[in-house]
Amino acid sequence: MRSGPATLACALVLAGASHVPGAAAATPAKVSGATALALAGVIAPLSPDLTGPEKKAVAMLFAANADIPYKKAIVVTADRIVCRTGNVDITIRSCEVTFGKKVKTVNGSTANEIFATEALAGVPPDGAAGSNFESLSKLSCTIDPNAIRRKDGSGADCTFQPGN
Repeated sequence: MRSGPATLACALVLAGASHVPGAAAATPAKVSGATALALAGVIAPLSPDLTGPEKKAVAMLFAANADIPYKKAIVVTADRIVCRTGNVDITIRSCEVTFGKKVKTVNGSTANEIFATEALAGVPPDGAAGSNFESLSKLSCTIDPNAIRRKDGSGADCTFQPGN
């Protein structure tokens, strides 16, 4: 079998070219089920748009408690999420989460949790001089406690734009 640029191109397409930095930036992404619940679960506590009961409901669902009193669908949104970890200064872990004009900066374990969940959702990493970055925009997750209660894998869906 011959190997060359065409073979490499086919391999990238078959493997999912979204792993090539910048390749997925043009296409909105969708995740559902456990990954969507995880993404909503790490962003909901930071959201200034959610009520206390909504934040508590998402936290309970994310903590494996499907039998909650909250019944309405919950929409978790963020305009932009940019996370950075260091690969030279390995202590660096930070994320900026933007909700409209409000920007929340988190560090340490909370940032690490967001960074890892973005990776789980398929957000491609990018690197620059000693840092790893992951970013997404236009996050919108719909969490339906009634569907989650059925324990059939439904009830959590997110869409977002990978990259800036």
